[in-house]
Amino acid sequence: MTPAPPRRTPLIGLLSGHVVSLTGNMLTLIALPLYVLAETGSPAATGLAGAFATAPVVLGGAFGGVLVDRIGYRRASVLADVVSGVTVAAVPALHATVGLPFPVLLGLVFVSGLLDTPGQTARTALLPEAATAAGVPIERAIGWFEAAERGARLIGAPVAGLLVSTLGALPVLAVDAATFAVSALVVAMLVPAAMRPSGEPAAASGGYWRDFLAGLRFLVREPLLRAMVLLVLVTNLFDATKSNVLLPVVAARDLGGATAFGLLVGAMGGGALAGSLLFSAVGHRLPRRATFVTAFALAGAPPFWALAAAPPLPVVATVFALAGLAAGAINPLMGAVELERVPAHMRARVYGVIGAGCWAAMPLGALGAGVAADRFGTTATLLTVGTCYLLVVLTPLLGGPWRAMRRPPVPEQRQPEGSATTAETRSG
Repeated sequence: MTPAPPRRTPLIGLLSGHVVSLTGNMLTLIALPLYVLAETGSPAATGLAGAFATAPVVLGGAFGGVLVDRIGYRRASVLADVVSGVTVAAVPALHATVGLPFPVLLGLVFVSGLLDTPGQTARTALLPEAATAAGVPIERAIGWFEAAERGARLIGAPVAGLLVSTLGALPVLAVDAATFAVSALVVAMLVPAAMRPSGEPAAASGGYWRDFLAGLRFLVREPLLRAMVLLVLVTNLFDATKSNVLLPVVAARDLGGATAFGLLVGAMGGGALAGSLLFSAVGHRLPRRATFVTAFALAGAPPFWALAAAPPLPVVATVFALAGLAAGAINPLMGAVELERVPAHMRARVYGVIGAGCWAAMPLGALGAGVAADRFGTTATLLTVGTCYLLVVLTPLLGGPWRAMRRPPVPEQRQPEGSATTAETRSG
């Protein structure tokens, strides 16, 4: 029997919608605080708006997954973008008409962020089916997905800055609302409504909290996923010390200020984009555990040590770019493992719990870095955190649940009695 020809349109739709939606997020990330600062003149109010924008990311990821599983992944992606677009568009609309009190702005920001993570989760959950339809290995599809995300963030930030400087914050928020509408339309038109994970139940299996606890129990009982969450929880804590405190301090003190800060962030992001594209091409041929440990070791500790050594800026930027190149393989590797091990009908709720667990310690990392830098000095803190980072990411080499990270064997196809050889059958 001749196999069905590959259909790349659903995968293209998911990737395109993801890029457009995340680019819109970057527009909001830049335009919103500038709008609040211009309207209030208060850094405290700007920080409060930032807290209302980031807190729902964790809450939506943890508690929105059950709803995504219930209403369906394609529908959830479209709905999340529509709601985000409406709430963002309301900011310039209310400002230009009846006025926008600050508490109302905070409410709009919170609701917009609340559905952001579930929308991204829904698109991720559809990747295996889209990759299968396109005839693409799952590692390659996830590599493309991760590259699309990193590319959107890398390009979106400078574009947002340019637009805000030329048009102003409110027009940029209106453009942002349009990007969410485009993302919703792309996914609705290019991803078939019939595309759903095999085994996805037609109806909810129980109450909300029962379904939520089912996802939590599944994660707790999966040793490999549990080990991955714990590892990323700790490394994200370390990363938060660098990105939120140590890197800005060293950039301002030793490397030239805000320009150097932006250059290093861009170097890491550009390297990560290249790494994701490289992994998408060759990742399905690489040993998973060795690649995971190597990538994490190269991505984690060297930036800390480079900042501690305080060489010239081009040297530090090179280290950051190479670290980003290695980091590009980490998320696609973990994503492939998660997609293989999480049941199709539970993807969103389990992914939500995984994301919340991975992000939970980041505020503590930023707070601890500030205290440590004040008490022990920036250089000592950088050296200590970098060394701890390396020791933590080498733990998968000890074995245990990490042995299950290997790629599952491809099941052999049974041949009908009297049929041709397997090679002949597969060739059509």
